[in-house]
Amino acid sequence: MTEPLPAGWSGIDGHGWADLAAIRARLEAGADPNSGVYAFGGYEGRPLHFAAEWGTPETVAELARRVDDVDAEFDDRTALWTAVFAHRLDNVRTLVAAGADPWRPMMAGWSPGRLALAGPTPDLFLVPAGHPGLTPDEAATAAEAHRLIATLADIDDYMGVACVADLTTTEAARRLEARPVDDTTMEPVLEDPWADPDAHLGIVGITDVPGGCVVTQPWGYIPSTPEVTLPLSEGTVCYSLFANPKSGDQGLVSRDGVIEDSDTLPGGGDAGGHLTADEILAEYLYQGEAVAYVCAKAGLRLPDARAIIGPPDLWVRLPERDR
Repeated sequence: MTEPLPAGWSGIDGHGWADLAAIRARLEAGADPNSGVYAFGGYEGRPLHFAAEWGTPETVAELARRVDDVDAEFDDRTALWTAVFAHRLDNVRTLVAAGADPWRPMMAGWSPGRLALAGPTPDLFLVPAGHPGLTPDEAATAAEAHRLIATLADIDDYMGVACVADLTTTEAARRLEARPVDDTTMEPVLEDPWADPDAHLGIVGITDVPGGCVVTQPWGYIPSTPEVTLPLSEGTVCYSLFANPKSGDQGLVSRDGVIEDSDTLPGGGDAGGHLTADEILAEYLYQGEAVAYVCAKAGLRLPDARAIIGPPDLWVRLPERDR
C-alpha cells in the first residue's frame, strides 16, 4: 500500500529540493507553489527560494513556471538573489530564463546583479547602461577577499584564532601577561600537543601582520576565550573563533574590553535584510571561509598564511587561570 504524501511541503528539506519527481508529486497533490515551506517559525517560506539554493535547474524551472511572480520576495530577497548568493549559477540561469530580474533593488542596495559583480563570476550578467556597478571601496573589498581566501586555502579545521586590529605582538603579550616560550620547550609541544593538554592549552602563538596581530593555537580553543579577547580588545576590536570540526565554527567579537557578540558563525553566510550593505557583502564574500572572515573583519591584511599555520613570531605561555 502506497503511503500518502505529506501535506504541502512538509518533510522536504535540503537536497530534497533536487528531486524533480517529488516536487512534481507535491504540486499535483495540491502543494502551493507560492508558499507553505516552514521557515523562521512559520509556513510563509517560498518553495522557489529553497529550490534556488538546494535544487536543480529542473526543479527550479518546474516551480518557476507555476508561481505567480518569479521575483516575489521572501526574507527580503528574491529567488534569484538566493541563487546568486549560494553560487548556484545553473539555477541563476534558469531563473533569468524564466524572467527573473537581476537588477531589482533589494538587500541594502545589493540587487542580484550587483552582488554577482563582487563574486567569482562578475560577468554573470550584462550591466545595464548607466548602472554604477560596484563602488571603488566595494571593488577593493571584493578583490582583497578573493586574495585573502586564496592565501589561507587549506587551513586545518581544528584551531583557535584571534585577530586584533592595531596591536603588535609585543603589546599583545604584555596585555596577556604572557611569558615567552623558547624553541626547545616548544619542540615536544608541537610534536604532541595532547601529551599534556592542561599545560599546553596555556601556550599560544602571536604574529605581527599588516593591520594588527594574530593569536593562534593550532590544537585548542584558548584564543577565542574572553580571558584572551577582552584584554586584547581594549581600545580596539578583536574577532576570534574556535574552528571545531565536531560542532562548527564558534565566533566571539570583543570591542574595547567588552564582548559585543558571542556564539557567532564566522563565514556562515547569514545575510539577512537587517544587515548593513558592508555586512551583507562580507557574508557573501567569505561564505565557508571562517578564518579569512575574522581576519578581514579585524582589518588584517595577511600577506601569507604563516600567521595562521606558523611558525608564529612568538610563542608565549599565558598565566595560570581556570580553563
